[in-house]
Amino acid sequence: MTTTKQTQHQVLDPCLLGRPVHLLHIFAAQLRDDLAQSMRLNMNRRYWGGFRVDDVAFSRLEGSETRGRWLSFAAPAGQIAFSMERKVLLSVLNYRYGSGGKSEPKSVPKADAAAGDHPEVKAEVKPEAAALVDESTVRVTATEERLAVVLGQQLCGTLAGRIELNLPASDKPAADGEGAAADTEFKPAPGSQPPKGTWVITVTVADVASGASGRYWFALDKLLMASVLRGLLRDRDTGKKIKSAAPLAQRLQVGLVGRLASKEVSLGSLYDLQVGDVIPISLSRADVLLEESRLFTAAVTEHKGKLCLTSFEDAE
Repeated sequence: MTTTKQTQHQVLDPCLLGRPVHLLHIFAAQLRDDLAQSMRLNMNRRYWGGFRVDDVAFSRLEGSETRGRWLSFAAPAGQIAFSMERKVLLSVLNYRYGSGGKSEPKSVPKADAAAGDHPEVKAEVKPEAAALVDESTVRVTATEERLAVVLGQQLCGTLAGRIELNLPASDKPAADGEGAAADTEFKPAPGSQPPKGTWVITVTVADVASGASGRYWFALDKLLMASVLRGLLRDRDTGKKIKSAAPLAQRLQVGLVGRLASKEVSLGSLYDLQVGDVIPISLSRADVLLEESRLFTAAVTEHKGKLCLTSFEDAE
């Protein structure tokens, strides 16, 4: 009985040929730094003060994958779908209110209510550590749902800012005064499961105190993904232009030797030479050599006390 071993071969997507998908790790590293910096800002630290960003990676969404509830945020630049593991969301809620997400908080300061927090919380309690909690033991609350929207807007805004920053100046949207910021803000829109094949950015975060990790995801529409690749393509083309800025003939350096004069003497005359003797020579045209190969002849001149070669001619 013979057995046949089947080999799985990677299937190339013709839509990606010629596109710099191999540079997506560069964008992922940039986004990781942006997210880490954003989480340290005063306005975001109240949510993310107990977390760090461990990893950011690109992948394609498979049809069988389920990542919980997806929110959608839209702007003229494109549309981003956002999903977060509930255990991460509850941990942020626990860090923010010290409730662990087990019950609705009872009151909140006015400044927090304007930011989208629960309008009935009276005081804010921040525990020193916000370990990831077990979502199966916590019921879904209105505060949790509103917090997911607030966090989605913040994180999607950071992602959109990185995409725009990488674009060439000609592709960036023009700022038309005070209304420009509102036009580029990502606003909540009806959300649904992104289709199979959508590019997804997976962000892994960890609780600093406990080390427990969780994830959230961005799903980019075709317009935004094209902008990501266009920004990477610009970096690739810029690198090529720098490397080939000058022709090879101008960048290749060789060493030339100028032989000003030569004179043949007999061996007997060479042995008869004494200190102070003068060998008469005449300067005509000098030979220019490249590793003993005679390439040019040149005239010998004097300039500011130095001998120079000029009037080069090809050697016959």
